[in-house]
Amino acid sequence: MSLPHAILTALLEKPSSGLELTRRFDKSIGYFWSATHQQIYRELGRLEQAGHIRSLPAPVPARGQRKEYEVLPAGRAELGDWVGRAEDPKPLRSALLLRMRAAAMVGSEGLRAELSRHLSLHRAQLDEYLLIEARDFPAERRRTEPDRLRHLVLRGGVDLERFWVEWLTGALSELGTGDGGPIGVDTGEL
Repeated sequence: MSLPHAILTALLEKPSSGLELTRRFDKSIGYFWSATHQQIYRELGRLEQAGHIRSLPAPVPARGQRKEYEVLPAGRAELGDWVGRAEDPKPLRSALLLRMRAAAMVGSEGLRAELSRHLSLHRAQLDEYLLIEARDFPAERRRTEPDRLRHLVLRGGVDLERFWVEWLTGALSELGTGDGGPIGVDTGEL
């Protein structure tokens, strides 16, 4: 349900072609909502069919020219309604946490290396978010509500990365060097 709303948001920020949207998803929205090129194009067709967006007329008609899209009033209204809708949090799905649960049963060979790799990735992502914050959100740029909201989204990413860095650091410390065998049989619920 959220991909069409992510696309509407991106198009309200700036009318774009499907290719431009894909690039923008890779650089900003993709940090918290990813989509493939094919998914974006498929959704653009659905949004246009629903009357939420339209392709802008080309300055010079040409065959095979890329389409640029803008949001129509119905799309803005849909996005506004969606912003105010109640939605329950989604359960966490993490292959890493599932892998750790499995390691408790079959042994943890290779698990510490994977935890270390994840720690490096989360540290790098945290560093990237902090650079974006310093570059794009100095205190004087957070005066308007739209800028404060964008900054809060980024702060959510910063806080999540800090959580993962702290958690992974603690997990690696707790697991120590170990022998890689089964950690123990757990018949409990978690």
